[in-house]
Amino acid sequence: MDANEFKSVFMPYQPKLYRTAYAILRNAQDAEDIVQEVYMRLWNRRESMDTAICKEAYCVSMVRNMCMDFIRGSHSFSEDEIDDEHLCLTDEDAGMKLDRKEEVNRLKSMISRLPDVQKKVMWLRDVNECSFEEIGAATGLTPVNIRATLSKARKKIREQFNKLYDRV
Repeated sequence: MDANEFKSVFMPYQPKLYRTAYAILRNAQDAEDIVQEVYMRLWNRRESMDTAICKEAYCVSMVRNMCMDFIRGSHSFSEDEIDDEHLCLTDEDAGMKLDRKEEVNRLKSMISRLPDVQKKVMWLRDVNECSFEEIGAATGLTPVNIRATLSKARKKIREQFNKLYDRV
């Protein structure tokens, strides 16, 4: 397969591959990097690609798997990476925005103090909106363990907020 044939076969999938990576990672730069890496791997495998496979599905699967590997292995879940727009509603009132921003910062701090597994599961489910299957692939946990871990993490956060605001 030459370069022109490769481009005509695989480049039309680029928007879908990017959307898939972005939906999982919620970071434009990381999504672009993953898609670029997928294209490099496809180029290196171009001669051995089976003509019977559905190339689009194969590419999307590669993106998904690489995103899960990225999350599982090298992605840190620091409080600076939590995008404020995923955690708070926009409000026109400046005072309300400031209050909401303070709450988001408190929430970031609370999440950062969770145990690593709880932090990772909460990040994947509540911020990145990953499915239980995707979280299981990234963490190695079963759906039951994911639900339990997520429940514990949410309970800790809720308790901390209630304590902070003297709620019962």
